[in-house]
Amino acid sequence: MSESKLAFIGAGNMARSIIGGLIAQGYPAEAISASDRNPVVLSQMVSDFGIHTGDNHTIARDAEVVVLAVKPQVLKAVAEDLRPSLSHQPLLISIAAGIDCTSLSRWLGDDQAIVRCMPNTPSLVRAGASGLYANALASQAQKAAAHVIMSAVGEAQWLEEEQLLDAVTAVSGSGPAYFFLVMEAMIEAGIELGLEPDCATDLTLQTALGAAQLARSSDVEPAELRRRVMSPGGTTEAAIKSFENDELRAIFKRAMIACANRSTALAKELGQ
Repeated sequence: MSESKLAFIGAGNMARSIIGGLIAQGYPAEAISASDRNPVVLSQMVSDFGIHTGDNHTIARDAEVVVLAVKPQVLKAVAEDLRPSLSHQPLLISIAAGIDCTSLSRWLGDDQAIVRCMPNTPSLVRAGASGLYANALASQAQKAAAHVIMSAVGEAQWLEEEQLLDAVTAVSGSGPAYFFLVMEAMIEAGIELGLEPDCATDLTLQTALGAAQLARSSDVEPAELRRRVMSPGGTTEAAIKSFENDELRAIFKRAMIACANRSTALAKELGQ
């Protein structure tokens, strides 16, 4: 990977995060290029990272890895236009949600090595969680390259079946929004209990951060960590019993199934 030329088609927030993460890990800026419809965005990328810029075709023709970082709604048009510049068969990494490998191959060429990736928004602060799936044409070296690229912004997990990306969407792709909703609810409840808004917000966010860090660094399961906070007949037990009585687990399960089902439906809609 140290000398591979990377081309980012689209230079939005996710592309910017990956590029920033790679450079922070020592990847040479001169090996990275980006294109975007917004010249201001590209100018900022050059200023911040010292990478090269150009149009889609120019940077793709010179790249060993092409990262498709455009919105799913425009990916078909971008991919079909880009296809003539991919005859050298670079590794193609798509971070567009909901577009399956069958559609990507139809637009980009049936002979292309493709890796689909489902990142999430904490990638913007290099604390992301991504699921990756490679088609049969991707070599082990290409899969290793994709893993290096996505690991620059957080955790990356390989999947054996493409349809499992729908489950990844339900768990980590959309997952940050679930936690943000819990934070909202805790802040609102804290205020109703008498805390000042700033105090309720700070305590909630720090508690969320601390709980995640503790779970991440611990050698026991989250269920055991929860039990360790609870004392029989204590305050935490009262709260947890309330959650269980309101069937919190079932609420989450239904929501995540709805999310995964919508991911499957979107793949059909966007892949036409």
